[in-house]
Amino acid sequence: MSAASTMAVMGASSSWSRAMIQISPYTFSAVGIAIAIGVSVLGAAWGIYITGSSLIGAAIKAPRITSKNLISVIFCEAVAIYGVIVAIILQTKLESVPASKIYAAESLRAGYAIFASGIIVGFANLVCGLCVGIIGSSCALSDAQNSTLFVKILVIEIFGSALGLFGVIVGIIMSAQATWPSKTA
Repeated sequence: MSAASTMAVMGASSSWSRAMIQISPYTFSAVGIAIAIGVSVLGAAWGIYITGSSLIGAAIKAPRITSKNLISVIFCEAVAIYGVIVAIILQTKLESVPASKIYAAESLRAGYAIFASGIIVGFANLVCGLCVGIIGSSCALSDAQNSTLFVKILVIEIFGSALGLFGVIVGIIMSAQATWPSKTA
């Protein structure tokens, strides 16, 4: 392929494809790590908001539910902890690369793997936080009406909490692909 035809292909490509190639892999890695922790904390906060508001409202009718239904808030907080753990794991994957190899295929693959891992973990934990929050809200409201339902709904909440762990597992598997080029020229 001649230089003129290569330029024609680059000129014809979309701005998105050019951006994906020209943005530093370290930038993609940093954004992925930020998404992993930021969106996970957002999911945890949203879940705590949903559960907490229902818990406070239901506790007016039945004050006995306050202490045992705090487990739902703890499940929501675990979602944020999942994001922090994965962000630490992804941060340890970053390595310095000589400037001549920063846009090598191996560097791009490592940057995209960390970016994809962060997105997967972040959004899995966002959905998990919402799921646990909604189930925790239902648990508080139903426990206020009938205390025999608490354990049954708690089991469902545990299954909802497992969604975040699935995201963490997939994120760790994805980040295993992140290998940077060696420092030797």
